Amino acid sequence: MKEGPDISHIAALIGDPARANILTALMDGRALTASELAEEAGVALSTASGHLSKLSDADLLHPRKQGRHKYFQLADAQVAGVLEALMGLAARRGATRVRTGPKDAQMQVARVCYNHLAGQKGVQMYRSMLGRGLLLETGEDVDLTEQGRVFVSDFGIDIKELQGGRARLCRTCLDWSERRNHLAGSLGRALLSRMEHLAWVRRDPSSRAVLITSVGQTAFESAFPVD
Repeated sequence: MKEGPDISHIAALIGDPARANILTALMDGRALTASELAEEAGVALSTASGHLSKLSDADLLHPRKQGRHKYFQLADAQVAGVLEALMGLAARRGATRVRTGPKDAQMQVARVCYNHLAGQKGVQMYRSMLGRGLLLETGEDVDLTEQGRVFVSDFGIDIKELQGGRARLCRTCLDWSERRNHLAGSLGRALLSRMEHLAWVRRDPSSRAVLITSVGQTAFESAFPVD
């Protein structure tokens, strides 16, 4: 037996179609019940429960109880990052669903990826912040500059509070549809949350799509211009 991580076990868990649907349904950071995830996966509740047990045992999901209900979330941002990377690989290799619709097109414009902004708008925001010196990218690492701290504070985000948390402030996440980086980490989540508070965007309750409001169209382009 060879030494090292056993990727076949994790790959087999993610590779099952029903489990893959369960995992991607949780990519927006929400916590869902077994019944809701069974519907997302297109399987019976008893079948979904078995899948959820396997995913939880492998630490891919984090189950938690609240009152009479049990909810499931992705275990952490690392799991979300792996799923996003696999979506990108599948898209590049032509492994896409046959049927598409309006929601699919909107998901490419803007969507939630583990509570941060992805899609065309997410990539635009990241490129704009890089180009204006608000972020500094060094290899795979990205950091907020002093100029970026001023921008973020003016935008209404408490940067000190973010830095006091456990999550990493800035991370890159490879966008599956754009095949470029967008901004993840606690700052990415805070920026999306702030845009929701300002009514620039709103989430589609039936998918991971993020809808840009009429107010947000102009405001977003002004805040995050790209040459």
